[in-house]
Amino acid sequence: MANPILHFYGAAGSVTGSSFLLETGGTRILIDCGMFQGSKSEKELNYKPFPFVPSRIDAVLLTHAHIDHSGLLPKLAKAGYGGPIYATPATIDLCTIMLQDSGHIQESEVRKLNRRNSRRARERVEPIYTADDARGMLPQFIAVEYGEWRETVGGVRFRYWNAGHLMGSASIEVEAPGADGATRILFSGDVGASNKLFENLPLAPSGVDYLICESTYGDREREEYALKVRRDRLRDVVASSNSLGGVLLIPSFAVERTQEVLTDLVALMDEGEVPRCPIMIDSPLASRATEAFKRHAADLGHGKAFLRALNAPNVRFTETAEQSKALDLVRGFHIIIAASGMCEAGRIRHRLKNWLWRQECTVLFVGFQAAGTLGRILQEGATDVRIQGEEIHVCARMATLDAYSGHADASELDAWVAGREPIRKAIFLVHGEEHAREAMSARLQKQVSAKVVCPSLDDAYELAPAGARLIEDRAPARIKPVVPGRPDWNNDYQRFVLDLSDRLKSVADEKGRAVVLRRLRRALDPDDVPAAEGRRNGNVNHGS
Repeated sequence: MANPILHFYGAAGSVTGSSFLLETGGTRILIDCGMFQGSKSEKELNYKPFPFVPSRIDAVLLTHAHIDHSGLLPKLAKAGYGGPIYATPATIDLCTIMLQDSGHIQESEVRKLNRRNSRRARERVEPIYTADDARGMLPQFIAVEYGEWRETVGGVRFRYWNAGHLMGSASIEVEAPGADGATRILFSGDVGASNKLFENLPLAPSGVDYLICESTYGDREREEYALKVRRDRLRDVVASSNSLGGVLLIPSFAVERTQEVLTDLVALMDEGEVPRCPIMIDSPLASRATEAFKRHAADLGHGKAFLRALNAPNVRFTETAEQSKALDLVRGFHIIIAASGMCEAGRIRHRLKNWLWRQECTVLFVGFQAAGTLGRILQEGATDVRIQGEEIHVCARMATLDAYSGHADASELDAWVAGREPIRKAIFLVHGEEHAREAMSARLQKQVSAKVVCPSLDDAYELAPAGARLIEDRAPARIKPVVPGRPDWNNDYQRFVLDLSDRLKSVADEKGRAVVLRRLRRALDPDDVPAAEGRRNGNVNHGS
């Protein structure tokens, strides 16, 4: 029997698109099937064919419900995969909501794009999948409890461990038969941080052969955020925002992050730490996810406090588009929590469009912002941004409170890895931007005896008795390795458009602006300047 082969089809050099294919003895097991987020180049991968044949996959093991881990499952089923998708009961509950919402968003975005394409005489596009596609694949889910050994095709066994990252999240231990007996592989999924409001500390086995470990916060430490400390920091942000009399906008992931922040806000108000004010949850997905959390409240830490927050008289969930639009008319200080967490889609973009140019607005980031996203651009201090084709000058204040992150920080990751020792063969670092992986790799190489590997997108490794071996003879990567996790040409283009606009505004008269545009045309196409000048002056030959 040949040695197992592990393919890295996502989250290799970036923090999204988690997807790993394990081949062993003719069996193909897919661990996660996540959607790519971040730069436009990365998101385009969602529309391309899978780098494997979906109908030849034997089973899917899902770590948790976040879209960057589960978001392409409906596309997988639509492309021909009809086998089982194993997940914890809570993960299935959340995926039932989140995947249909993802399909609905894609349908909505594509309708808007096709209206623009029709006006520009461009081809129509199709959504990656629809809400109906998502509903159609839900029967493929099979529930797995933590700690329960299960066997799938080809003698592959697996067991789920509570990862402490999200309700239902798991690290997955896999035993794959090979030429030299079973190979033990542990896929970390996303490792939870300490002091999570709803989650327990992450658990996982020790003594594995290979560890595939996330590295999202591999290069940074958060302050020690015990519950009181976190709430004190949140109190300070709310108090300073309240003094401006406008709005506190909180871009937040709809699932768990929103529920955590809401619980803390209501607790602060109940204790008189901040004035009671309207709190609007502007996300249909958050509303539906909240119902799932209510069903599992007995299993959550601080579940009773969460249920109290839901019943607070000043908390309101918006459902319809009309209710969401009406939030623009609210006067006096109020708080709006809206998805998406990285400001890449959803209702938060409408809220930002309405408020970013106002000084009485504060934007509070409570989660990781990937490179190239609008959230990261704002967090890094952009003075002008483009949202839905409109240029907006940023006057709002930016604040960051990473106490709510669902990911372990650098020292927590190091401690979690140490708890997996002995790791006999190798550690693969995934789900992290390049600088985060490099920093974590440098530390681990001093702490563990196992080899530390930072795979690139579409790399494949043979998991041999002597250790991991990169397979050189493979298909070329779908995008260049330097692209994932970094701003791309589209980010540069958006910045250029804003810079050009600023430059034209700074010129005093019409003649000066014409000179700027002439220079730009010359730089773009020196041979076409006379023709461009003719078009500008109306001297266009329409034919005889």
